Amino acid sequence: MTRLAQTAGLNDIQREILSTVRDFVDKEIIPVATRLEHRDEYPTEIVEGLKELGLFGLMIPEEYGGLGESLLTYALCVEEIARGWMSVSGIINTHFIVAYMLKQHGTQEQKDTFLPRMALGEVRGAFSMSEPALGSDVSAISSKGVKDGDEYVLNGQKMWLTNGGTSTLVAVLARSDEGHPEGTAPHKSMTTFLVEKEPGFGEVRPGLTIPGKIDKMGYKGVDTTELIMDDLRIPANRVLGGTTGRGFYQMMDGVEVGRVNVAARGCGVAQRAFELGVSYAQQRHTFGKPIAQHQAIQFKLAEMATKVEAAHAMMVNAARKKDSGERNDLEAGMAKYLASEYCKEVVEDAFRIHGGYGFSKEYEIERLYREAPMLLIGEGTAEIQKMIIGRRLLEEYRFQG
Repeated sequence: MTRLAQTAGLNDIQREILSTVRDFVDKEIIPVATRLEHRDEYPTEIVEGLKELGLFGLMIPEEYGGLGESLLTYALCVEEIARGWMSVSGIINTHFIVAYMLKQHGTQEQKDTFLPRMALGEVRGAFSMSEPALGSDVSAISSKGVKDGDEYVLNGQKMWLTNGGTSTLVAVLARSDEGHPEGTAPHKSMTTFLVEKEPGFGEVRPGLTIPGKIDKMGYKGVDTTELIMDDLRIPANRVLGGTTGRGFYQMMDGVEVGRVNVAARGCGVAQRAFELGVSYAQQRHTFGKPIAQHQAIQFKLAEMATKVEAAHAMMVNAARKKDSGERNDLEAGMAKYLASEYCKEVVEDAFRIHGGYGFSKEYEIERLYREAPMLLIGEGTAEIQKMIIGRRLLEEYRFQG
């Protein structure tokens, strides 16, 4: 274990899990991550290894075959995985959010059907809110589900679907006017539909098409796609929770824990960037001594390490708040905002320490430099986090005049 980003108060099981994950990252992910990333190749062998470790069921209750661990344990595992390759943590995250939403909001039949297979990694989850014509404005969703007997007919186009090709279960947010008269607030007329499909691209079931992967600057390996529904029919019992109109709240609950996950990813990438920077600074010589002995570089390393430590502490606090059963949108928003911003800054400083070599694809920091920006927008931009934080602060510190 490194000196930075230690977590006090962990039990023996948590420490054992984290030690196992870190060992897996060091041996199975870091040595191959850059090569796979440059090829934009899905990390099949790594994913199979994570399945064997039980990480797909880490937070799924034991009664459904999972490990029944806390959000904190999960977030610390994500931190370790992102330290190796952020794309792998993304594969786990979308699966985890769907499993969490099922655990919290699903009917008993839905839990019994999906959670045991999700714990084994046999069913792989993805969730879909965004659309081509909207960004953070979830209320502008235009995809729609219309009741037709014992089925719903879904139409619309979704965007930025992580695990779009490899997933077999997608939680899709769409409008459902049935039971919600005209004039109903947009967030009260949205429903989460559980859409089962075959893995792959093209028409993966009648009425559902997953086009090819979107070519991205970074965050490669993981498949990011669109999702097109054209008279897609699904049974009425695949409405999450069995009742329409609750989709917005279900998705926001999932995104809230997802923000802790993104904060953990930022912590992991920042840790790796610091490791690379401090190592290179002790190997590279200028003016007759290692650059680590130059005061300017020591100042930079000091700032980087402080940011790693601060982001980790906020992420841990947000996870523990959620585990306690308390509302944590303030803490999650702060953690996500700080960790993603600090991650970008730490990665850039490590890039600067590498000098011209940081621009070479032969060096790992080049990959991290392209990956860090995704965290600035994933699960809500910095501006959205500030809005959430500001509103919550005004609730807590309401002026009594």
